[in-house]
Amino acid sequence: MKTTMKTTTKLLVGTLSVGLFAAGGCIKPPPGSGSGPPPGSAASIGGGAAPAAAETAAAAPATVAATAAPVAPAVAGAPIGTTGFKECTAEGLIDDGEDGNNQNMPNDNRGGYWYTFRDKKGTTIEPVAGEDGGTFAMSEGGHGSQFAARYHGKIGTGAPLFGGMGMNFVDPKAMYDASKYAGISFWAKKAENSTGKVRLKIPDVNTDPEGGSCTECFNDFGADLNLTTDWKQYIFPWKSMKQMPGWGAPRKPHITPSKIFGIQFQVNVPSANYDIFIDDLKFICQ
Repeated sequence: MKTTMKTTTKLLVGTLSVGLFAAGGCIKPPPGSGSGPPPGSAASIGGGAAPAAAETAAAAPATVAATAAPVAPAVAGAPIGTTGFKECTAEGLIDDGEDGNNQNMPNDNRGGYWYTFRDKKGTTIEPVAGEDGGTFAMSEGGHGSQFAARYHGKIGTGAPLFGGMGMNFVDPKAMYDASKYAGISFWAKKAENSTGKVRLKIPDVNTDPEGGSCTECFNDFGADLNLTTDWKQYIFPWKSMKQMPGWGAPRKPHITPSKIFGIQFQVNVPSANYDIFIDDLKFICQ
């Protein structure tokens, strides 16, 4: 439940190329008991025990993500309606964290779990990554509410480098049909001494190995964020999401919203301190 709180309200509509919660309630290890590597594991994002070619592919975003920035200006206080999109019905809520568990809201046949993940090149992360034996937990201090997603640590040196959090839409991990929605929105900010450079990633049938289509996987459709210390709303229609340039096979013009797996938020900046908050994650409607 939201509490009364003043925040700086800003909106970013994307024109480029998202674990969250388990403070209490039902706590379950990250999903991944089905076929394929556990979501968030090194193998699932192209690092660690993955083949050398996949490691090279996973390392490629690091330089780009470290220098990229949003191309659309923020509009202070702009309601979602001014963007040409609107709030969906209640089933469009993916998670606001206020139920106090690490499962996203069981709306519209969803109900997957949140997790964190990291490379093996010295990157640290809290909450502890699932493949290291951790279970994601929410943090206090949401966007005008009690809880938000928070992951923090320090990126190592070497390649590939990554630290992030994510969720699958369903459990066990499988493709989810989100084609009736127009995209996603969320509120985000960084802590004072954190990098703001974060990559939003939406694995789909053409980029996730479990989709059975990619020969050079993990270049998910998404966008590059440059977060500030103020809460800001970000809105990304499906058609605004892009793959990163120069790698990945196949390369499609758009994400396939009828066959997506989940959401990840990833930091790739070498040696950077990161402390990232995400809240009020929703689908948007046309």
